[in-house]
Amino acid sequence: MRRIANPLPKSGGKTLVMGILNVTPDSFYDGGWYPKVKDAVRRGLKMIDEGAGLVDIGGVSTRPGSETIPLEEELKRIVPVVKELASLTEIPLSVDTYRASVAEKALEAGAVMVNDISGLSDKDMARVVASHGATLVIMHIRGKPHRYPKNPVYRNIIAEVSSFLERRVEMALKMGVKSSNIIIDPGLGFGKTASQSLELLRRLGELRALGQPIMVGPSRKSFIGKVLGVDAGDRLPGTLAVIALAILQGASIIRVHDVKEAVQVASLCSAFKG
Repeated sequence: MRRIANPLPKSGGKTLVMGILNVTPDSFYDGGWYPKVKDAVRRGLKMIDEGAGLVDIGGVSTRPGSETIPLEEELKRIVPVVKELASLTEIPLSVDTYRASVAEKALEAGAVMVNDISGLSDKDMARVVASHGATLVIMHIRGKPHRYPKNPVYRNIIAEVSSFLERRVEMALKMGVKSSNIIIDPGLGFGKTASQSLELLRRLGELRALGQPIMVGPSRKSFIGKVLGVDAGDRLPGTLAVIALAILQGASIIRVHDVKEAVQVASLCSAFKG
């Protein structure tokens, strides 16, 4: 089916909700829930029915302490799901990967966006995205996927995150990615303590100075659990609170497990903003 090449919301439009579709056995919340292609596709379609404007498909867990997997295994998990789901919906599909070779195959299979949580650690990533005219999410990370510092130190977290993202955006532009196809993500919880993530959230609006749409992925993250003292299964109320705060600070896309609830929050925030 035909999908729009640029799924970004128009300036001032309602925040898009991106549904998380993990086809992994070990993700921190939903690992192992969708072991077969048909299960994953069914879940993707359900999220779309619930109002997801994007679906983000990931084949590698990036929770702290998780293990890397061979390239072939990541491709085996992701590509069939992307291909099947792309044949059934016009909703834009994203692939959650930091490997350019995986992104290439996923884009060929029907994805139109790459969500790179490593901030372009693979030097070929931007080139691949540009060659397909796709959209790129660049996330700030301290450390590397799977391996984050236990006690990260920032002198000025918003300045350091902003500087990192600005450099990566410049890198992507030099490799041919259109400015209108670049999204930035501050990386809540990735190499950041709970207090640092909250500080980023409080000052999220300052990142708008970079001139790129902002995506935020707070869904059931550990920083919410640390504040509330609850496990991942009980973090939905806290997640919804963070979503509202992020939207009111200017987030254009919210990446979540719980689409139905997030869509309601996004709609209410849109009505509030007028």
